[in-house]
Amino acid sequence: MKRQKVLVTGGAGFIGGNFVQHMVKKYPNYDVYNLDFLTYAGDLTKHSEIEKEDNYFFVKADIANREEIMSLFEKEKFDYVIHFAAESHVDRSITEPEIFIRTNVLGTQVLLDAAKEYAVTKFVHVSTDEVYGELDFDPNTFFTEETPLEPNSPYSASKASSDLLVRAYHETFGLPVNITRCSNNYGPYHFPEKLIPLTISRVLNEQTVPVYGDGKNIRDWLHVLDHCKAIDLVMHDGVNGEVYNVGGHNERTNLEVVKTIISTLEKSEDLIEFVTDRLGHDKRYAIDPTKLEKLGWKPEFNFETGIAQTIQWYLDNKEWWEQIISGEYQNYFDKQYTLK
Repeated sequence: MKRQKVLVTGGAGFIGGNFVQHMVKKYPNYDVYNLDFLTYAGDLTKHSEIEKEDNYFFVKADIANREEIMSLFEKEKFDYVIHFAAESHVDRSITEPEIFIRTNVLGTQVLLDAAKEYAVTKFVHVSTDEVYGELDFDPNTFFTEETPLEPNSPYSASKASSDLLVRAYHETFGLPVNITRCSNNYGPYHFPEKLIPLTISRVLNEQTVPVYGDGKNIRDWLHVLDHCKAIDLVMHDGVNGEVYNVGGHNERTNLEVVKTIISTLEKSEDLIEFVTDRLGHDKRYAIDPTKLEKLGWKPEFNFETGIAQTIQWYLDNKEWWEQIISGEYQNYFDKQYTLK
């Protein structure tokens, strides 16, 4: 029986990295290729446990480099493409939007062309709930797959653009695709520019934690391992051309999240520092995952168990995140938030 070849783009990142580990461990009969350009957020040390497995392969490449990507697809003849690779930090997209357009839009187009040319079985495009824009604070309103796309940041606009390209390649060329749109993820190996890992690392170092505005912006949180299982399911059982929202009904304000972490680590809330609000800061995100649940998915973590597991992971892997936040990266945050 032919071994299935799975290309995971952005497999040195947070969600893509956890998905690579999930696939390598669960499917020993699949050859899993981790393609990553190893930009500032790419880290291969997370794969030390699987790098010697016979079904794991790493390829350093830029998804926007057409010649490089086409050559790779011609050589390997991938069956599945799971596309995570993206610039994803909203703050960076505000100051450097061109980088986001190049990677998230042009890079996706290159991958779609390669997938079409070499007839992949399925192209799964991993997107974000941020493409829908924002919700008000009515707890009875949710994003569904029919919610219009109304992105409010350069990051979410670039992701919405790539979503539409994926849809167009399905409608025009018949490319078998799925799009997943997920709520905020957290869990192991999260690059500490995002709220939860940033808060954990700074609290453990007795440093102030920046909170935008009044901290009342709401996000729907999902453990990354639940997200990986959702993508696995969509990859194998998703109906071609369909969009699937992935969320866990775990809404919390940013301030609640920060206070939960501080309380768990038995530190003082005096570490909280309110800073000038982000430009175009969306009020609330909340996902209705009913369509995916009908496909057979349910999250295993609620926020309480998930955040406790995540905090413990950071305590157990102090060497990893201390290395990540050292040097130039720490200087970036000191400048970004003008922290004392």
